[in-house]
Amino acid sequence: MSKTNLKNKEQNSGDMIDDLELSMEGKEEEPEKKTGQGKKEDGVLMSRTKIALAKKLLENIRENNDQLIQLLAGTIGEEDEARLSIGQMSDDSFVSDQAEAEAGRVIEGVFDGENMIGPDGKQYSVPANYASKSKLVEGDILKLTITPSGTFVYKQIGPIERSRVIGKLEQNDTGSFIVISEGKKWRVLTASVTYYKGKSGDEVVILVPKAGQSQWAAVDNIVRSKF
Repeated sequence: MSKTNLKNKEQNSGDMIDDLELSMEGKEEEPEKKTGQGKKEDGVLMSRTKIALAKKLLENIRENNDQLIQLLAGTIGEEDEARLSIGQMSDDSFVSDQAEAEAGRVIEGVFDGENMIGPDGKQYSVPANYASKSKLVEGDILKLTITPSGTFVYKQIGPIERSRVIGKLEQNDTGSFIVISEGKKWRVLTASVTYYKGKSGDEVVILVPKAGQSQWAAVDNIVRSKF
């Protein structure tokens, strides 16, 4: 065999090996591409889930953050500042987040003037003394923690906007107290009237929802008549 033919044969063999290596490299890259695409798809799904969860969390805390910023900036009025004051809540009703997590069942609901209405439509009794001391208004959002021992611990978490109304205190035939102002009537808790030692005919300052109608009002103060 001539040197020229041998050289050509070696060159052809080298070319075949190069082609084979390129072919194998191409095949090895294909699974990696597919795997990479799979990871990308999984990453997109995970990102969407995380974005959705983050969006919900941000929506839940946005309102509270806005109020906090306004409070720090001094743009909230005295009435709203008093309404948001932690002093409006009973000291014995405060439970830390950790304690709540360990305590048991937690339910949020709306105060209807006497009781809390849960998301399931059930009524949960609210102690009259707590409602009076906290000056709860119909429409306030409450959080109820039911401890393992069965104790109900309430916390006011969403006060409704309030308006002050001056009216006259009266007692009906059943012994319940009502407040009359400009032809409108509101029921008030007997515990609130008793606390201020009010009686029929006294001038009373009540808190009612700023928007909409309500059947109940919270007693803010009572001006006792001299007679």
